[in-house]
Amino acid sequence: MDTKELYREILNEHNLNPIHKLEKEGATFSCNGVNPSCGDNITLNLKVEDGKISDGWFTGSGCAISQASCDMMIDLLIGKTEEEAKKLADIFDRMIKGEVTEEELENLDEAAALQDISHMPARVKCAMLGWRTMKEMLGL
Repeated sequence: MDTKELYREILNEHNLNPIHKLEKEGATFSCNGVNPSCGDNITLNLKVEDGKISDGWFTGSGCAISQASCDMMIDLLIGKTEEEAKKLADIFDRMIKGEVTEEELENLDEAAALQDISHMPARVKCAMLGWRTMKEMLGL
């Protein structure tokens, strides 16, 4: 199995069976994010305890890329401080722009599956929706 095929499988799995897409109470922060160019719409919820993101979930609808990206992002954020979340968002932004090192890419775990989105300009906003919403929510 080549890398691109593996990345497609990861993307499909997070879209078809998202772990963090659910209705739930108890968020410390909640923010709605919209991608008007294609209609993606999410509500991102994060629970912060003792300075760390202890839980996260989202609701909404959109394309496979926006939904999978948000699910993968939440996987990465749980257990991280807001500062660590900011660093991951910076790495993700630079990955989408093609400006990330291989070492930095490893920090993104499965979210690195979206690296090729940079070659599809119409889909960049889809991949960035959850990340942009998280940064807005946390004032990053």
